[in-house]
Amino acid sequence: MRRTQVPGPRSKTLFDLEALYLAPGTQSVALFSQLSIERGEGAVLYDVDGNSYVDLLAGVGVASLGYAHPRYVAALQRQIARIHVGSFTTEHRAALVKLLAELAPGDLNRTQFYSSGAEAVEAALRLAKSRTGHTEVLGFWGGFHGKTGGVLPVLGSSFKHALGPLMPGAYLAPYAACARCAFDKTFPSCEWHCVQFLRKKVELETSKDVAAIIVEPIQGTAGNVVPPPGYLQALRRLADELGALLICDEMITGFGRTGKMFAIEHEGVIPDVITVGKGFGGGFPMSGLIAREEVAFAKPFANPSGSSSSYGGNPLAAAAARVTIETILEEDLVEHSRRLGAKMLAEMRRWESEVPIVSDVRGRGLLIGLDLVVPGTRTLLDKRTTRWIFDTLLSRGVLAMIYNPEVRINPPLVIEEDQAMGALATMKDVLGEAAERLVG
Repeated sequence: MRRTQVPGPRSKTLFDLEALYLAPGTQSVALFSQLSIERGEGAVLYDVDGNSYVDLLAGVGVASLGYAHPRYVAALQRQIARIHVGSFTTEHRAALVKLLAELAPGDLNRTQFYSSGAEAVEAALRLAKSRTGHTEVLGFWGGFHGKTGGVLPVLGSSFKHALGPLMPGAYLAPYAACARCAFDKTFPSCEWHCVQFLRKKVELETSKDVAAIIVEPIQGTAGNVVPPPGYLQALRRLADELGALLICDEMITGFGRTGKMFAIEHEGVIPDVITVGKGFGGGFPMSGLIAREEVAFAKPFANPSGSSSSYGGNPLAAAAARVTIETILEEDLVEHSRRLGAKMLAEMRRWESEVPIVSDVRGRGLLIGLDLVVPGTRTLLDKRTTRWIFDTLLSRGVLAMIYNPEVRINPPLVIEEDQAMGALATMKDVLGEAAERLVG
């Protein structure tokens, strides 16, 4: 529903007031939209000017239950009226760790909690070093695991430029992003060239003291890039050869996002550690790692206070995560993600032949990506054009991560089919108009 221009006058006034004192560096979607959001309901956001937006962003996969879910609201209200901080055992945390052990694949049964994704990933790397006695880490181009100093070395992008020197001991290799293969090869005739390259990299560049391979089952920040079947299994074998742990970073893919409880279930691979966050707390800052029993007890990680966090697993966070996962289970949102995601993906794949700027539609469940390209080429669109697409789509009531040419679609798991398909219809119209502007 549109009542004013976007951003409306009240949003603009608040945005400008905040900008007088807020340090720069906030998320692009907030800077570009200049919205002040007043409330949300389900998969719809409402700004202070009365405009509404179907949300295909979910706070970058954080709002798994959408906004103001009655069960979520009630659980947090009950808990905050009792106790909200501290590391002592609570009923919610005791139930949560048991639930996670039941849901996690294979023999992953020991959990430790944190409050941010980067914090959990750093903890997982410390755990790998504790378990193996090794010191080096392998990551991937396009990978994203946070912005803190301990994970910057395994960030496979230009984000870390001018932030050196970086912690030593990290090595990166191309991810199996087959549509834009770094080696200009084709799967499966490449015979896993990227994995062989990684193996050669270990032989020639490292001291062969690898503690962990850390990988996203689907690369989120790179554009929701899905590797081909068998990739994670190949990395599992390589980790075993090296005496290293395999860490799967499920921050954005976990808890139903891909149509399975965890994305690694699509591949049938059991890592040594998975890291979780974002949708885990339904919007409350909550992250963690889930490890094999024998891995979790490695010292010094397992020493008293060796893996603790001031805020991780506090009573309010544990209540939020517990009600989020229980709601995902009871409302069958994993299956909803699989079914609706498949319908959305099928619709968007038709765009590849109907909208000349759309290429490489990909995804699993409600984690979908596509590339925006110059018509007739594989060259990514310039950001001036994608910014026009973002602004135009926003003005028509759809919020999406479409300001970069590597588009990411990850709505709340509770989004209704008519909301999702209606938003896609609007998106297709805007993309068609953008294509006409380019070729006309």
